[in-house]
Amino acid sequence: MLCHLHKPRTILLSGDRSSSSSPFSTPGPTPDPAPCSDPYDSELRCFAVFRRVFVQRDEARQIAAIVQRGERQHTFRVGSLLFRCVGRLLPQQMGSFHNQTAIFPVGYHANRFYWSMRHSNRRCKYMCYIEEHDAQPLFKVKVVEKGHEDVVLTGPTPKAVWAQILEPVAQMRSSSGTLKLFPVYLKGEDLFGLTTSAVTRIIESLPGVEACERYTFRYGRNPLMEWPLAFNPSGSARSEPKACQAKRPYLLTSIAPRCQGSVGSIVGLVPGVLSLSPGESVAGTHQSRHSKSAQYRRMKAEWKSNVYLARSGIQGLGLYAAKDIEKCTMVIEYIGTIIRSEVANRKERLYEAQNRGVYMFRIDNDYVIDATITGGPARYINHSCAPNCITEVVTVEKENKIIISSCRRIQRGEEVGSTQQ
Repeated sequence: MLCHLHKPRTILLSGDRSSSSSPFSTPGPTPDPAPCSDPYDSELRCFAVFRRVFVQRDEARQIAAIVQRGERQHTFRVGSLLFRCVGRLLPQQMGSFHNQTAIFPVGYHANRFYWSMRHSNRRCKYMCYIEEHDAQPLFKVKVVEKGHEDVVLTGPTPKAVWAQILEPVAQMRSSSGTLKLFPVYLKGEDLFGLTTSAVTRIIESLPGVEACERYTFRYGRNPLMEWPLAFNPSGSARSEPKACQAKRPYLLTSIAPRCQGSVGSIVGLVPGVLSLSPGESVAGTHQSRHSKSAQYRRMKAEWKSNVYLARSGIQGLGLYAAKDIEKCTMVIEYIGTIIRSEVANRKERLYEAQNRGVYMFRIDNDYVIDATITGGPARYINHSCAPNCITEVVTVEKENKIIISSCRRIQRGEEVGSTQQ
């Protein structure tokens, strides 16, 4: 491939070779004798490059573009590693699922093409997984080789599971007289791909990994990797770990009396009339409905200038006031997918089976707002023991909306905290 900045040399009629005119030179009349371009000089005969070539690329932006492809698996290849899925970590898993050199997200999947344990001169595919067992990481490698049955190996550490592969490979290569393999110098984290530059950038951008105290960060959070809400296990400012939440016999009927955590992050959270002003019903008078409708329209137009997302003084992330907010002002709406209670029950079990946090907010006895996958920034609001906001159900155009409203004056830069229910 040739560009206009690197034109091929031209051949004069006299046979003398000279460089073609520079792209920065001033155009002018061509001197005689006129140069005649040799057609073979414009032909690419091989892929050899006889000069230094600089390729400018933004690796972080390229990786971010790969992982922001929705629910599809994030597949790319780095050498013999084929990265498939990064997985996720819940808050209670942060302490055990990392060491000084790597973080171990649950659900991580990558394929490694490496020397076979059965044939000295062949390679085969090793499918690497990270799972959870008894609140500890479990590393699994599935050996896939043509003509042989699949073998699944497990271990408590990456080195332990890969040692079961490297030792047979080293013995076979030693007995066959080929180049020796020294397993002691190979690290399991490297073979899993956890220390690969591109994979490390993705893992270090996962929500909540800042809580991994023993891990030494190499890059830090990439602001371009804005994970979808479904990928944010700790959700709205990192709600309480699931391990601390009691299992609910009737999923959508209990109340979660917590002082920390996120608004609507627990299915049983009940907003609504408990947070309304004394004497005011959900429907209210005609004048109240008109006032609420006007406030709602104003809030929908201005909410982006009301709050911003930052590290929380309570827990994880939280919403902060971007300007002074007066008392009884609608701050933001809790949005998501409106589903029936029966559907919410099934989805909660599904999310828990997928190792996801559950973020649902009940509107009434029949309908629930599910913000686990499709939601808004309101889920980042923390519960507070000294709240400056309340939740209320407002009827706008015959639809019930969950609104976060200020119960006192909120100063600029102050974290928005909601009352516990």
